[in-house]
Amino acid sequence: MSTKPHHALLSLFLLLLSLSTPLPSSAEIKSLRIESDSRPMIQFEKFGFTIKGHVLISVSRVSWKSPKNHVTDLSQMGFFLLSEEQLMQVMIEMEQTDRFCVLSSQYIKYLFSFNDLGPEFNYNHSYPVSVPDEYSLVFANCNPNVEVSMNVHTEMYNLEGETKDYLPAGQTQLPKLYFIFFLSYVAFMGVWIYVCMKNKVSVHRIHLVMGALIAVKALNLVCAAEDKYYVKRTGTPHGWDIVFYAFQFLRGIMLFTVIVLIGTGWSFLKPFLQEREKKVLMIVIPLQVIANIASVVTGETGPFIKDWATWNQVFLLIDIACCCAIIFPIVWSIRTLREASKTDGKAARNLAKLTLFRQFYMVVVGYLYFTRIVVFALKTITAYKYKWVSTAAEEAASLAFYMFVFYMFRPVERNQYFVLDDDEEEAAAQAILQDAEFEL
Repeated sequence: MSTKPHHALLSLFLLLLSLSTPLPSSAEIKSLRIESDSRPMIQFEKFGFTIKGHVLISVSRVSWKSPKNHVTDLSQMGFFLLSEEQLMQVMIEMEQTDRFCVLSSQYIKYLFSFNDLGPEFNYNHSYPVSVPDEYSLVFANCNPNVEVSMNVHTEMYNLEGETKDYLPAGQTQLPKLYFIFFLSYVAFMGVWIYVCMKNKVSVHRIHLVMGALIAVKALNLVCAAEDKYYVKRTGTPHGWDIVFYAFQFLRGIMLFTVIVLIGTGWSFLKPFLQEREKKVLMIVIPLQVIANIASVVTGETGPFIKDWATWNQVFLLIDIACCCAIIFPIVWSIRTLREASKTDGKAARNLAKLTLFRQFYMVVVGYLYFTRIVVFALKTITAYKYKWVSTAAEEAASLAFYMFVFYMFRPVERNQYFVLDDDEEEAAAQAILQDAEFEL
């Protein structure tokens, strides 16, 4: 039987393995079931090991189904660890070797094959990882069209003295990091409440929604801190992952909703939404629901499920669609203000509003670009020991974005953008006439 199709699948898997950046899993102690799976490679997860790293693998209820007239070679089905540094070497070796099986490669850390199974078709062993690096735990099946079923239990951890740390090297700082940002948002919330209380007359409904957004964001962060803390100490989140995803769901919907509402000028420029603005919300909110479902699937499972890559792509595409959709209300407001400034005789006031919304547009675009592109680049190029840096950068950018936007649209009795002297009208009108078309 020709091995070309099998090699093609193997090449595709290895390429995806090198390019994919799986979302951090919710636990580093996992128990799962593989059922009638004929994939040549199944990646379970990535983990950053220190010099005192360990991986424990337990398989049970192992069975396989072979095609007719096919002899299954049990030595060609097994588990191994593979680092990204050795990935290219494996691919070169594959191209140069006929009937290649990755389990025979000299560049992998071989663990065991089905030849090592006990009489009840089970296996349980712990392996030390003496060379620190980020490894992927992979199951290889070099028997084409052979369907494998098994229960798999894995534990990955690093030792800190006698204590097990189930968070990968590079993520072990996350509990403290999330808690620090939680305290920052609590302080931010206190300042926002003070500003709103001090300027009660100028408080609009949007300011209350903005305050709720800060509260949800803070709760999301404290849940993330608890989630990572329990994973770090015990290997499982003890239910904190459920609360985390609940607040992440609310935070995602509220953030995009607040951006849309501010972009339309709702409550502080006009008391109602136009039909097209309502349609944007009707599109963004359901998309955020789907995006959060995809986020839960990718975060709570892993590449071992057959549709994991599809869910990951769904999340990315919907997130991009939402980012594009929320820009439209801001653009509409800018165009409306530009047209109004030429006809209603309030040039200075409209020029100030126009300046405000232009700044808001630039800040939103910059925030979306940084958190979607720059943060992804940081995750890709940063060494595994410093994966926390991308999280810190993302949270710092989010905090800066919140603070800047909230400052721009804070409730102030005599806001410089909305309360202007009549003497400024003539100069403002001239400025609007000379204003070049705003590039969007």
